[in-house]
Amino acid sequence: MRRFIDDVKKYFDYEVRSAKSTLKTEVANSYLNWIWWILDPLFSMMVYYLVFGIVFRAKEPHFVAFLFVGQTMWGFFNKNVVQSVKMIKRNKGIVAKVYIPKFVLLFANMMVNGVKMTISWGIVLLMMVAFKVQFSPYIIFFIPVLLVHILITFSICVNLMHFGVFIEDLGNVVTIVMQLLFYLSGILYNIDTRMGDTYPVIAKLMTYCNPVAFLIRDMRNAMLYQKAPDWMALGVWTLIGLLLSVIGVRTIYKNENSYVKVI
Repeated sequence: MRRFIDDVKKYFDYEVRSAKSTLKTEVANSYLNWIWWILDPLFSMMVYYLVFGIVFRAKEPHFVAFLFVGQTMWGFFNKNVVQSVKMIKRNKGIVAKVYIPKFVLLFANMMVNGVKMTISWGIVLLMMVAFKVQFSPYIIFFIPVLLVHILITFSICVNLMHFGVFIEDLGNVVTIVMQLLFYLSGILYNIDTRMGDTYPVIAKLMTYCNPVAFLIRDMRNAMLYQKAPDWMALGVWTLIGLLLSVIGVRTIYKNENSYVKVI
């Protein structure tokens, strides 16, 4: 992993410049520019609130902020996972001309989505103030939960990057899986309150076997409900994320010379 750390340091400036360039390109031809990064999650949240908050009468405490926390966590994870599958092929102009560790492309993309996620977290804080959510010392647990969320996202994406080069239909499969995962992760509802009483075993499996559902729940607990994370489960998923990251990075190092031939 020494090589990985050295490459991260060496190409960090490139990652930052690439992320800035991508962000500028996204807003170059837009009248509202970066304001869309605020409006897009707000409009999505309004739709979810209309359907689940009004039509289905969801009664979770601080439901608007509840929705936005879940949407923010999911948005970062979903965008990075879906985009990672075609990451190397999409950047074949760079990959074919100069050597660059392929995970650097992933880091740059995660920075882009990280900027958008940061804006969403700012909106969450404003919502907490507007809806009089009590701030407590537990909000500091936002940091470890978010770090594990980023780690899990990277660990999955770095492996999908490799297989996406060789499996043409992987993008379609990932899209379908992500659609299913969206509804199983408790983004629009509370798994514990909706299923915990009737199907407690299924509720636990849905929460602890799905890192997205688990991390969304712990993030809501820390920010909205003055509760500490489940440290044991958080530690387990940290180890899983580290293991998958090591496997993915080593796989890319081992096979990166063959990517140019394939793409």
